Amino acid sequence: MSVINTPIQPFQAKAYQNGKFIDVSDADTKGKWAIFFFYPADFTFVCPTELGDVADHYEELKRLDVEVYSVSTDTHFTHKAWHDTSETIGKIEYPMIGDPTGTITRNFQIMREGEGLADRGTFIVDPDGIIQAVEITAEGIGRNASDLLRKVKAAQYVRAHPDEVCPAKWEEGDETLAPSLQLVGKI
Repeated sequence: MSVINTPIQPFQAKAYQNGKFIDVSDADTKGKWAIFFFYPADFTFVCPTELGDVADHYEELKRLDVEVYSVSTDTHFTHKAWHDTSETIGKIEYPMIGDPTGTITRNFQIMREGEGLADRGTFIVDPDGIIQAVEITAEGIGRNASDLLRKVKAAQYVRAHPDEVCPAKWEEGDETLAPSLQLVGKI
């Protein structure tokens, strides 16, 4: 079952952010855009490249009123240890949520049951708490934060302009489409 256009489920968790352990819940996402960036495990191989890539785009995402939440089934203590020992992970300023019970991972339907690990899943959530975009990749396929940023901008544009849609490869400032009977078969 697809989670597109469904509300995120309630959760409460501990996270590591900027040298502190913090409490995070679904209530923290209300009224702003959020990205939930799931990955299999700390101290692995593809994961730090992805998390570092998102960290490199974090300032621009914050300017767009987007908060990023990375999530794995590791604990918030493990996130701190990884943050303290990896140069790549050390540059992360967004909350790193620990989900050792798998509650959040199951809420987003990406738990690898039997393994206790999350799939590589990215979810863009609007200010109403509704999932607007999902990307899930196999273990060895890393994601691209530049394209994630493009998707956030497209989702924000469509929310602000409900009579328009963003075509393939749309970038901020490009032309959009206005779906209509007259447009059918013309593209």
